[in-house]
Amino acid sequence: MSAQFPDEQTEEGAFERQEDAFRHWVTEDGSSEFPAEPGRYHVYVSLACPWAHRTIIIRKLKGLENIIGMTVVDPIRDERGWAFRKGPGHFLDPVNGFQFLSDAYTMTDPAYQSRVTVPVLWDTQARRIVNNSEDDIMRMFNQTFNRFTNIQTDFYPESLRSDIDQLNESIYENVNDGVYKAGFATSQQAYEKAVCALFETLDQLERRLSNQRYLFGSQITETDWKLFVTLIRFDVVYHGHFKCNIRRIIDYPNLFGYLKDLYQHEGIAETVNSNHIKCHYYITHDDINPTRIVPVGPEQDLLSPHGREGVP
Repeated sequence: MSAQFPDEQTEEGAFERQEDAFRHWVTEDGSSEFPAEPGRYHVYVSLACPWAHRTIIIRKLKGLENIIGMTVVDPIRDERGWAFRKGPGHFLDPVNGFQFLSDAYTMTDPAYQSRVTVPVLWDTQARRIVNNSEDDIMRMFNQTFNRFTNIQTDFYPESLRSDIDQLNESIYENVNDGVYKAGFATSQQAYEKAVCALFETLDQLERRLSNQRYLFGSQITETDWKLFVTLIRFDVVYHGHFKCNIRRIIDYPNLFGYLKDLYQHEGIAETVNSNHIKCHYYITHDDINPTRIVPVGPEQDLLSPHGREGVP
């Protein structure tokens, strides 16, 4: 079986994701070469991609839509990578006129040879990539631009940072990236190892959410949104396309109620585009889905009562 990304595949058939290449930081106090300024930065995203979705959510929840621009790429990616095309929910690049996101990478580093990924935080003045790590971008959006917004909600509170970092690591390894480790595995052993770790962790999260509304009690943190972007794609894509089919999220009473609770949070539903999600995975990954047929379902009732209000 051919690998989706051969350079990120081990000899044992396991998928090992590449490291993010650009990790510069926008600073609130101007101590870096990238000071926080309204209108200076632009984020390139895909509505299909869970990693990019995290940054879209925090940008919206922090009220930064008029402070940081955003352009959505075509969800269908070919051998040339993410492209800027005009279509339903995706657009041409209004900042640089790039045809492909790879243009941003080579403008920043002409020697760049690795895979081009979203999200990308772009500096319109320096005309280069600041950062392509979704974790970093989330945290910059959470705090660095606070003086330009009236919304001071903190999704990475200092009192919880150690616990957040610890749970983030488990969720990333076994759930966020776990679905990809299962889906991109090219050996039975690698697939089974990933899918078992995935469902062991989902079972743990189901128990954790039995007595608290969110992952850290009554307060929503970045960890909730990091989990949300995988859960919202799970039954639609990962269960079938990536063979993560021991159970569905709808089969977990607490996780499904939690998913609906977060989805019904003000502004979140409009960040979810199921058509982009399904078209990206089922058409782009033609080694996994050679016919490129996109499933019609499943239907998801995400607006019915979630029943989480009474959970502490």
